[in-house]
Amino acid sequence: MLERDPRYRIASSALSASSIRQQFSTPLNIALSQASLQLMQPWRERLGFVEAGYLYLADNDERAGALERLNAVQREAGADIRLLDRAALQTRWPWLNVEDIVLGSWGARGEGWFDGPALHQLFREDARARGVQFVHADVTDFETHGSQVRAALCSDGSRHACDAVLIAAGAWSAALAARLGAALPVHARKRDVFVLDSPATLSGCPLLIDPTGVWLRPEGRGFIAGAPPRDGHDPDDVPLDAIDLPLFDDLLWPTLAARIPAFEALRVRSAWAGYYEMNTFDHNGLVGALPGGWDNAFVACGFSGHGMQHAPAVGRGIASWIAQGVWGEVDLGALTPRRIAQGQRLVERNVI
Repeated sequence: MLERDPRYRIASSALSASSIRQQFSTPLNIALSQASLQLMQPWRERLGFVEAGYLYLADNDERAGALERLNAVQREAGADIRLLDRAALQTRWPWLNVEDIVLGSWGARGEGWFDGPALHQLFREDARARGVQFVHADVTDFETHGSQVRAALCSDGSRHACDAVLIAAGAWSAALAARLGAALPVHARKRDVFVLDSPATLSGCPLLIDPTGVWLRPEGRGFIAGAPPRDGHDPDDVPLDAIDLPLFDDLLWPTLAARIPAFEALRVRSAWAGYYEMNTFDHNGLVGALPGGWDNAFVACGFSGHGMQHAPAVGRGIASWIAQGVWGEVDLGALTPRRIAQGQRLVERNVI
């Protein structure tokens, strides 16, 4: 395992909100969440898993109709997602202002959040126990012969021979794939996360997604929150230290105070930013053989914000594919990068 950031200071997994949901528009993504939950089950207590669900709110008939259509897909895939009208929302979460809400979609089981760094550490420990070596190295190129990748070449001059290579570098995967002649539409898109303090107690608080796109969930004694980019402006490669601090005063606080009246007393404790590895082609993962005619080069990236929750199932699947030529429990064939050249989009519409 060659890793240029061994402390994972800028890794998307370390900087994510570490949440998992089944409220997707693509059945395959629902299956990946279910499989990842199964893999995490033995570590549930160590991960501090909070199964409070996601709650999407719709404030007009068009958005409510979209939730209803998604619900049909989700329930068909075995997800316990419940549609709640205004009265039901008010009964379950009396601290929530739903005067303008038409419908809510809530994950009653199999949705919530967990300690992401703890999960990462557990997988590292398990990998080391199985003989995996973690090496601090910055891969900059590859040595090839015919249709074979023979070695990874690093900035320090080191050479690491390989029988197969898997590019799983998150937002930085496209640059590595380009060294092998493959163009992947994967870009680093910054997302800001605010850590908030409030004296309010919100019983049974789920991961809440407001119709504005503002989201919030409990975190320890406080909360974390964020929002999509302003005005749809979402440039590539914005530095992670360029946190949009005015976003709290301009959007987060007014929205949250209106949605949760007890949040009138709300302040920012801290903030951080991480990258979505945004697949601009269809907002779905790219998993499988790397395009370009390589016999032993593979990729797993481009999950557009749902990579952390799907990493366990995707990791197992691509490992099985490389070693045995079969996907295992979840068939990831539809996520082939070849669909880009073929113009066959597998669009995930429910990206937050």
